[in-house]
Amino acid sequence: MRARKPILAIAACLAAMGTASLPARAQEVEIEVTKGVREPLPIAIAPFGGGGSRGTDIAQVVAADLERSGFFAPVDRSRFPTLTDSAVPPNYPEWKAAGAQALVNGAVGVDPDGRLRVDFRLWNTAAGEYLVGQQFVASPDSWRRIAHKISDAVYERLTGQKGYFDSRVAFVAESGPKTARRRVLALMDQDGANPQLLDSGAGQVFTPRYSSSSQEITYMLLTDSGAQLYLYNLENGRKEALGHYKGMVFAPRFSPDGTKVAYSVERGGNSDIYVMDLRNRTERRLTTDPSIDTSPSFSPDGSQIVFNSDRGGSPQLYVMSAEGTGVRRLSTGGGRYSTPVWSPRGDYIAFTKQTGAQFHIGVMRPDGSDERLLTTSYLDEGPTWAPNGQVLMFFREAAGAPARLWTVDLSGRVLRQVDFQGSASDPAWSPLLN
Repeated sequence: MRARKPILAIAACLAAMGTASLPARAQEVEIEVTKGVREPLPIAIAPFGGGGSRGTDIAQVVAADLERSGFFAPVDRSRFPTLTDSAVPPNYPEWKAAGAQALVNGAVGVDPDGRLRVDFRLWNTAAGEYLVGQQFVASPDSWRRIAHKISDAVYERLTGQKGYFDSRVAFVAESGPKTARRRVLALMDQDGANPQLLDSGAGQVFTPRYSSSSQEITYMLLTDSGAQLYLYNLENGRKEALGHYKGMVFAPRFSPDGTKVAYSVERGGNSDIYVMDLRNRTERRLTTDPSIDTSPSFSPDGSQIVFNSDRGGSPQLYVMSAEGTGVRRLSTGGGRYSTPVWSPRGDYIAFTKQTGAQFHIGVMRPDGSDERLLTTSYLDEGPTWAPNGQVLMFFREAAGAPARLWTVDLSGRVLRQVDFQGSASDPAWSPLLN
């Protein structure tokens, strides 16, 4: 893992080659995301011409992104017909014979100023139609971001849903034995590439959370002198303490507009939920129940907060207004609930659930209905939503094994381990990057 580098800006000339509407006879290549994954769509991702090994690298990242979503099955390159200029329509019958219902191809070039220029096109080989094309221009070391943007464009065109590939994940990188664990704030691309240490100073990092409106992360830092909440600005690398607390303070999370942070403060064995206005650092207490109230998460419109509490005798999920009024219980099933987080779409709340000796990642509607458990293992915990609200990331531990990051889709059928080799926990997914 290398030291943190500044976030790179990327210029995208969206739809530079136009966007064609999908005719009725080409509907067979569209995917209905809401019905879950049945048979992934066979799609060919050809090496991009003109860029040497970089063109192949870009195609491989796009293929990996799409395959990992569960909606696409990249066709083996050994079956590809002879590659031709991506600026002209492909030989549709040959690609159909290779088993591809859709084709992605493109070209890579270098501008006089040294910037990388990448064109791509998406073709419906089943109906012989051009679907969409875009052009991206960026610094050469941003080629992976270009690939993720291509993946997003293909995903959106064929599913009707926004993509989530051009995004990052903040997490806790763990090292050392259980008795002397080191927990460091880190950042990576959503596919596990480009891991970066953000804060390797003294203390143990817990529960990093991404802002949905700015390039900031909030987290708890535990040191010998106590627990503190911090803000970390990814654009300038500045770290700022939000205040000093006599008791434990934990589980911070931003409001949707990024102007507030909700969190829990423990005093005398009891914890309550507070909210701080980041513009003036004023703090307000939201709960006063003699129980453990923690893990607040705002609804996307900022009007409500879901949290977990043992006020009913065991940890369950509750919801209240953002002012702390109108508390009502959501969870009704057996088991112990924790770490709720509202979907960016507002349609689901994800959570951790313990039943006996097993842990699960689950979802339910904001009214508590339609509860579904998506995973089961020795320890699954800490869900975080992809920016399109279709995929969850969480961390999993097997007995005696280090924690690893995993993803699961809303159907529960597409379960994948993230390609990050180190021990990791507490993931927090960013919004789509600009």
